[in-house]
Amino acid sequence: MEYSIPLPLLPTAAELPDSDDAPVDNELQNLVPNLLLAILSAIWSDRHDWCFGVDMGIYYLPTAPRKSIVPDGFLSLGVERRRQPSGRLSYVLWEENWIPPILAVEVVSQTYGGEYDIKLEKYLDLGVLYYVIYNPDYWQRDDHAPFEVYKRVEDEFILQSQEQFWIPELQLGIGVDAGIYKGWEREWLFWFDQAGLRFPSPDERIEQAEHRAQQAQQSLQDLQNRLKQRGIDPDSL
Repeated sequence: MEYSIPLPLLPTAAELPDSDDAPVDNELQNLVPNLLLAILSAIWSDRHDWCFGVDMGIYYLPTAPRKSIVPDGFLSLGVERRRQPSGRLSYVLWEENWIPPILAVEVVSQTYGGEYDIKLEKYLDLGVLYYVIYNPDYWQRDDHAPFEVYKRVEDEFILQSQEQFWIPELQLGIGVDAGIYKGWEREWLFWFDQAGLRFPSPDERIEQAEHRAQQAQQSLQDLQNRLKQRGIDPDSL
């Protein structure tokens, strides 16, 4: 007769912390992943099979169910866009059909957080396929490039690029470019299309819409002026 040992009852997201409650060193640790999320929300607005978490705890070890890792940002595919009316409290693998994030993003700050070693090993254990490290200010200190993309190959992360990188599973590229977000003009992480053109930030989309509206208004004004020059009252049309 065969006997099986039942798995312990695993905690739900409601029973687990949503983050590690550790304060970020600087604004970029929140703003950089939030910009990636904002752009995805625009370009994938009709998709419901993805989740992008910002400073959200990921629980993935059934043998240590209360231990988590908290990326600055992460993207999962093949999961519900929204869970419950209030959204996810955390990302719990046993509530997500054991689907790990396909991408993790870390922004290196003044206080080194193990992005190139400790976290790298944890993301391997988690099953992340791509790992992006953005280090705009301390890359020389850490002897790395400001932007690096790693891919999981068998049981290790292999550096793929230190420049804009195309991710076929997402049909998107990721890289660094100058832009404006939250009124702050600087270099940010952006998504790019297959032609290498980046998608605009929310600030830039608003500016583009205002520019198109101004152009339309100017075109209407020019038409009205031409009609008046011909003795035609535009209001009579």
